[in-house]
Order: sequence, then structure tokens, then C-alpha cells
Amino acid sequence: MEFLDKLVLPQSAEHIELLHYMIILVLSLFIPFISVILGGTTISLYFRKKGLESGNPVYLRFAGDVINMLTINKSMGIILGIVPLLTCILVFAQLLHTANVSTISYLAGTFVLTAISIILIYTYRYSLSFTNIFNSIEHLKHVDQDLKEELDKFRKGNRSLSHKSGRYGIVLLYLALWIFTAAITLAVYTNKWGSENFLILLFSWQVLSNYIQLIAAAFALTGGAILFGFFYWEGGRKNLSDDYKNFIGKTSAKVTLTAALLQPLFLLINLFALPEAALSLSVFTYAFIALFLLFLAYHYLYATLKETSVKYSGKIFYVLLFSLISLIAKDQLAMGNATKEHSTILIAEFDKYLAELKGTDAGIEQLSGKEIYEIRCASCHQFDRKLVGPPHNEVLPKYAGNKEQLVAFIRNPVKVDPAYPPMPNPGLKPNEADAVAAYLLERFEELKQK
Repeated sequence: MEFLDKLVLPQSAEHIELLHYMIILVLSLFIPFISVILGGTTISLYFRKKGLESGNPVYLRFAGDVINMLTINKSMGIILGIVPLLTCILVFAQLLHTANVSTISYLAGTFVLTAISIILIYTYRYSLSFTNIFNSIEHLKHVDQDLKEELDKFRKGNRSLSHKSGRYGIVLLYLALWIFTAAITLAVYTNKWGSENFLILLFSWQVLSNYIQLIAAAFALTGGAILFGFFYWEGGRKNLSDDYKNFIGKTSAKVTLTAALLQPLFLLINLFALPEAALSLSVFTYAFIALFLLFLAYHYLYATLKETSVKYSGKIFYVLLFSLISLIAKDQLAMGNATKEHSTILIAEFDKYLAELKGTDAGIEQLSGKEIYEIRCASCHQFDRKLVGPPHNEVLPKYAGNKEQLVAFIRNPVKVDPAYPPMPNPGLKPNEADAVAAYLLERFEELKQK
């Protein structure tokens, strides 16, 4: 996406960290909303089909109520379905600038498909409203015959529009989220950058397992949202018959429980499939929080089905919502860990850009070895623990008393340990590399003497 590259601004380390937090916030708006749209439309189409085939008015009413409630209104479709996805594309364009990866192109495809699917799904929603109007007019007496024929024509056309828009909209949305999952997954697996094939990527087990987990989470959250909307929000809906309440409660709880039971398996599969560079304590912490919340949801769902009560409706929805947000945070933190090496390149470009703005070629040269190290190196290296690269305490002993060799390696790094990714050239000038090497050896000796 070359035109996006022209919009990208150089980013400092602080800005890159802020962008990672921003993407968590943006996806915490987009994914829950689009999940409920996906699950709600699927459930509505299923019960509408059953209702038309069986003539059951309860199914038809439920289909209409679900789509009307969960889509909220068309403004929310734009605010929570379109705008966050566009923001997501812009943020990823910043984070993956100059990277040889197709994530941005896949997200752009997702944006187009999602926009079309939302238009079709809202068309389906409003066509159901027209169906109710036509049905009401049909039962009126003393309707002119010519007017009745025109209404029959419009009713048939509306029914066809309802069927096609809903069906095509949901198919496109499933496809959009599949491509979206592939884009997000690819950003984490940096070893696939530059060599990925679109179809192979879509059908890779990493993408498929992430996609299944997303679909399961979507239906679990949708079932919780139906319970929340009918029985908790603003005190619950009034004037519902007991039979209709029981039908809604049992149907929604079963959908939620079935989908929620699938999530722990795929969560663990996806967690342990992550590349080593993507793992950290925070990634495991958010995965544990998501699991804990899922098991809490099981408790409330079991009580709902056993007691045939809807008093836990609000708790079920909130627990599942925060479980999904925890999964989003886990995935994006993993992406931040996996792309640290690329982030160092972006930070180096920012230093160069900043030096040019100041009108000096010295730029970072005027900083001390410690300051250069903290800007260029600390995001991938620590003295006592592994980050992207190995701990300094393990590799610096071989350079003791041989600073020139360390300087040469810093200026022209080569892959040494197959367990770690190759170190990118930090682009330091001779005196900068010398200052960093001196700082490293001096700091190593200080730590060794403690």
C-alpha cells in the first residue's frame, strides 16, 4: 500500500509503544461489535428460515427481535464497525512501515468486505421491518384490489431483498473476518514475512485455529448479548409472554455455553503455537485472565440453565466481553513482542529523521554510549534476561579485553546463535559503535563485581 507509506511519520520508541496500546483499544471496540453482528445475523437468518419453513411465529419474531436489537442502528454500524477498522489499518501502517509483509493489504481487503457486508446486513434488518408493515396491511379489510396487487408485488420483492441481503452480507462478513484473522496472525509470525502465499496463509493451521476461536467467541458473546438485551438492559423488555421468555433464555444460554466451551482448547493451542519471540509474562497473564473469566461464565450459564432464571444475564455478558478483551490484549502484546526487531529499525529511522530536522549530521553522535544504547539497543537486549536477543551476560565474556571485535560486530552484525533471530544493523557510525561497546564492557565489569 504505497499511498499509506506516504502518510506514515517516523516514530520514536515512546510513540511505537503508544501505538500498540492504541491498537488494543481500537480492536476492543471493533472485535466485540463485529462479533455480535456476525453472531446475531447468523442466528436471525437461521430462525427466520426455520420460521418460514414451519410457519412458527415465535421463530420469526425472534429473528426480527435479535437483528433489531444487536445491530442497534446504522450510525453504530459506522462508528463501531467501519471507523475502528480504518483506524486499525492506519496504526498497523505505522507499526509495520517498511516491513516486507502483506498485513496492511489484507486489512484493506477486510475493510472493503466489512463495509459491504454491514450495508447488506442493515438492509436485511430494515427489510424485516417492511415485512411487518406489509403483513399488517394484508389483514386490513376493504383494500382496493389494484392496491393489494401492488402491495403483493412489493412484498415479494422485499422478501427477496431480505433473503439475499442477509445471506450475502453474512457470507461476506465471515470471509472478511477470515482475512482479518490472517492479517493479524501474519503480523505475529515474522518468519513468514516476505514469503507468504495468500491461499496457503488462509488455510494454515495457525490462521484456522485463530479463526475458529474468533467465531466461537463471537457466538458466545452474541448469546450473552441477547440475554443482556432482553433481560438486563434498562430492567429488561416488558410485555413478553412467559413462553417467549423461556424460549429466548434457553436458546441464548445454549448458544453461549456451546460456543464458550470451544474457546479454552483453541486459546491454549494458539498460545503455545506463538513463536518464542512473541511470548512474555504479560501474554501468559492475559491468557490466564481470559480463561478465568470463561470458567466464571460457565458457572453463571450452568446456573441459568439449571434454575431456568435470567438473573445472571448481565454478569454473563460482562464476563464474556472482558474475556474477549483480554484475548485481544494478549494477541496484541504478542505482536508487540514479535515485532521488536522491526521496531528498532523504525526507531533508528526516527533518530535519523530527528537529526535532519535539527540540521545536523551529528544527531545521535553527541549522546553518550549509555544514551545511544538505551535508544537503539535496549528494546531488544538486557544484561540479565533474554528479550529478542540473548542476555549480555552470556555473550560479553568473549569480548572482554577486545573492544575492537565488539565494535566490528555492532557495526556489521552476523547471525551467531540459531536460537535467536539475526540482529539488524543498527546503522551506528564508528564513534557511536565505539561508545556503545565501551559502555557495554564497562557495565558488564560493574555487574560482575557485585
